Amino acid sequence: MAVPSVNITINSGTNFQNTFTMKNSDGTVIDLTGYSGTSKIRKHPTDSLNVQSFTVGISSSTGVITISMGSTTTANLGKGRNYYDVILTDSDGDIYKVIEGTAIVNPTVSV
Repeated sequence: MAVPSVNITINSGTNFQNTFTMKNSDGTVIDLTGYSGTSKIRKHPTDSLNVQSFTVGISSSTGVITISMGSTTTANLGKGRNYYDVILTDSDGDIYKVIEGTAIVNPTVSV
């Protein structure tokens, strides 16, 4: 199955949050009971030095995944184009990449 590409924008030095709803091919929401998630952002996909993590929240019955990051962390992101993905692990330990994309980090003047 192809991983959906969702591009996001983050304003440096501010709180960030974005939600995604996981759906089956027939449009019904996926029950995410028993899943855990992780999400990271890097300046380049193979960058091992400039890595930050999103907080991942999962609303099991509604199929909603929320990624968020506080203002202190967004202030440390590299400006311009970055790359991120969201990984879910089910209760059996199977790992799935469910979202990927670019994250444009804009500087914030007033912070």
